[in-house]
Amino acid sequence: MTRLREAVGILRPSADSRNFRFAVIVAGEASADLHGSHLVKAMKGMDPHMVFWGIGGERMEQAGVRILIPSSEMAVVGLTEVFFRLRTIAKARGKLKSILKNNRPDLLILIDYPDFNIHMAGIAKRFNVPVLYYISPQVWAWRRGRVRKISRRVDRMAVILPFEEEFYRKRGMKVDFVGHPLLDAVPVQVDKEKVKEKLGLNQGYPVVGLLPGSRKEEIKNLLPVMIHAAEILERRYHSIRFFLPLAPTIKREFAQSILQDTSVKIKIFQGDIYEILSMCDIALVASGTATLETAMMEVPMIIAYKVSPISYWTAKKVVKVPHIGLVNLVAGERVVPELVQDEVTPERLAHEAVTILDSDNLRENMIEKLRGIKVSLGKRWASKTTAKIALEMMR
Repeated sequence: MTRLREAVGILRPSADSRNFRFAVIVAGEASADLHGSHLVKAMKGMDPHMVFWGIGGERMEQAGVRILIPSSEMAVVGLTEVFFRLRTIAKARGKLKSILKNNRPDLLILIDYPDFNIHMAGIAKRFNVPVLYYISPQVWAWRRGRVRKISRRVDRMAVILPFEEEFYRKRGMKVDFVGHPLLDAVPVQVDKEKVKEKLGLNQGYPVVGLLPGSRKEEIKNLLPVMIHAAEILERRYHSIRFFLPLAPTIKREFAQSILQDTSVKIKIFQGDIYEILSMCDIALVASGTATLETAMMEVPMIIAYKVSPISYWTAKKVVKVPHIGLVNLVAGERVVPELVQDEVTPERLAHEAVTILDSDNLRENMIEKLRGIKVSLGKRWASKTTAKIALEMMR
């Protein structure tokens, strides 16, 4: 707390007397930390003297954000898991409220993380701090009543999915479709020969990517099932390889503790997920941002979604979309298989994987549709486009 008071003291003068721009940015999850870091870099490129504080992870810290609370302490999946983070969430709200009230930043930038961020938008409004919401909460999928709160509290939306622009415009909000920020991160081209040499790969056997999520709760739910599916696949394809690229929020030791009881060789990677995906023939992927990363690398996939029974029962009552996976939502059709809750079994995952691996026509058709999804996500430079909007709002 002393460190925070000392830091706040640096910005004690009113907004009118500051000779630099000051923004607070909130990214409560791993994917938001990635997008937030790119946005901060883009904004600092336009105004090197800008000061950023907020909630985020290592990437945002490296980009120059003073981290008040790490996003790893805030991330939750499902409704019941929220209760285990209540104290941390309350502490974060208190810190941000103090800064909004006493220091009046020039802008509050919110990235996804809906319940927390919509609440903070209301506090910012009370203190006349303008609010930019970058990466919309999925209010079009469930709890649409939140749109009314967003329209009252948020000054401008910067959305990343093509159908979101019309959704907010119909509701009278100022909104910009900026394209998807993952397009900035995904390499235009990967030197596959160099990657093969680096990973020690040979031709002639299938490679399967395992992407069980970026939160511990997700991984606990999904990775054991994926491991058992891998055991089934290994019995069918004796030379098959399995790669497990970890999110920056997950430590290798945590993944190894789950892998220790399997005889299947699963290679863990921490680093460039796109290099790993470029080598994969197929991937088993947790529902979320990773499905779009996989789509952008044109890798056929099976989407898996599994949470606690109470969280699933609650979500089932309120979610109003035809598909659970972002890939299928953007496409407007079921491009890749989805397995939800009790459907997420080793046998079903393995069956879907075999169906794709054994059919060249099915794989090619899937890849072609994934290319179409990539095009529909807009042009590159979402971060720069959003940075320009943010700076406009700070004048």
